[in-house]
Amino acid sequence: MNHPGDRLGLLFAVLGAVGFSFKAILIKLAYPYGVDAVTLLALRMGLSLPFFLALGFADGRRRQHAKLSGRDLALMAGLGFTGYYMASYLDFLGLQYISAALERLILFAYPTLVVVFSALFLGKPITRRALACIGLCYAGIALAVAHDLHIAGSARDVWIGGGLVFGSAVSYALYLMGNGQAVVRLGAARVTAWASAIACVLCLGHFAATRPLGLLLVQPAPVMGLAVAMALFSTVLPVWMVSEAIRRLGAGPVSLIGTLGPVVTLFLGWLILAEPIGLFQILGGALVVSGVVLVGRKGPRSSRA
Repeated sequence: MNHPGDRLGLLFAVLGAVGFSFKAILIKLAYPYGVDAVTLLALRMGLSLPFFLALGFADGRRRQHAKLSGRDLALMAGLGFTGYYMASYLDFLGLQYISAALERLILFAYPTLVVVFSALFLGKPITRRALACIGLCYAGIALAVAHDLHIAGSARDVWIGGGLVFGSAVSYALYLMGNGQAVVRLGAARVTAWASAIACVLCLGHFAATRPLGLLLVQPAPVMGLAVAMALFSTVLPVWMVSEAIRRLGAGPVSLIGTLGPVVTLFLGWLILAEPIGLFQILGGALVVSGVVLVGRKGPRSSRA
C-alpha cells in the first residue's frame, strides 16, 4: 500500500502541472480587455513578489544559511533574468499571436534544448537516442504549427508568436543549465525564492521604465482578477506544490507527471477559449510529450513555471 505522503505528493504534482498549464489560458482571457504583455506580466510578478520574499526569509530562518556572497547574488540575478523575467516576457508576447495549446507545446520542448546546449557549451555528447527524441519533439511541433497555420487568420502571426515562445524556451533552457549548479550549492528553495524575487523586481522595473506607474493599478476589474488568479494559482501555489511533490516523490516522477501540461492546456484551450482541436494538433502533442519523456529518462527536468 502506498504511503499517504506518496498520494499527497502525487496530488501536489498533478495540481502543480495543471496550475502552470492554466497560465496561458488566463493570459489569453486577459488580452481582450486591452492590457498589454508588459503590464500583465508586471501585475503577475508584483502580486507574486511578497510570497517569494516570504519563502526566501522562511527558508533562511529554518536552515540558518550563510549570507549570499556577491558571486551568489550575481548568479541569482542571472537566473532570475533568464529563467523568469526574459522567458516569461517572451512567452507573454508570444501569446498575443498564437493559441494557448501551441504555446505550451513549443515551451515544452525546453528539455531538448538543454541537451543541445549541454553539447555546445559543456561538451556533453548527444546520443543517437537523444537525437531521435529531439526529432520526435520537433516533428510534433511542426504538426502543431501546421494545424495553427491552417486555422489562423494570419500565417505571419503564427510565425511571430511561435518564434517568441521558442525564444522563451531557449531562455528557460539556459536558466536550467545554471540552475543545476546553483541548487547544489545553495538549495532549491533558496534559489527558487531569490531568483524569482529578482525576476519580479525586473518585471516591475521594465514596467516603470516604459509606462506611467499609475497605470498598473487602474486596469479593468477582470484584468486585476485574472492577474490575482495568475499569481496565486499559476505561479505561487504551483511552485510550492511542485517543490513539495519533489520532496515527497523525487524529481523523476514529478518531471514525468509534468508531461500532463500540454494535454491540460490543449483541453482547457478548447473548453474555455473555444480553440479548435485538430488531428495534427493531437498527433503533434503526442509526439512532443513522447520525445520529452524519452529524452528526460536519464535525467529529471525541472518543472516549467
